[in-house]
Amino acid sequence: MNPANLSDKVRQVIADSEKYSELLLSAISPWEFCKLLEKKKLGISCPPEEWLKQALDMPKFRLVELTPIIAYRSTSLPQPFHNDPGDQILIATAREENATLLTKDGKILQYSHVKTLW
Repeated sequence: MNPANLSDKVRQVIADSEKYSELLLSAISPWEFCKLLEKKKLGISCPPEEWLKQALDMPKFRLVELTPIIAYRSTSLPQPFHNDPGDQILIATAREENATLLTKDGKILQYSHVKTLW
């Protein structure tokens, strides 16, 4: 929503599409985004469905489905990890895709079983 809120490292990576083959988005992320809108913790200036459609139509961008394997692996992550289901799905998705997770979430950044960048 606001690129200024991203770390310098993340901004540099996503600003240059030559630095990555694709950007992935876990299927849980649009739901989490919509929950933030619902709870009025986030605001946007257009209809949410329009915003989502435009966001998902970015070049080199791929939505990663919540497959049965990812669902299972989210429940069997190496411990210790906390019990937030959304975070568990994010971690399982990143591990399944062998992807680096871009996050500022301290609990995820401390988790040694997934690659992160912030």
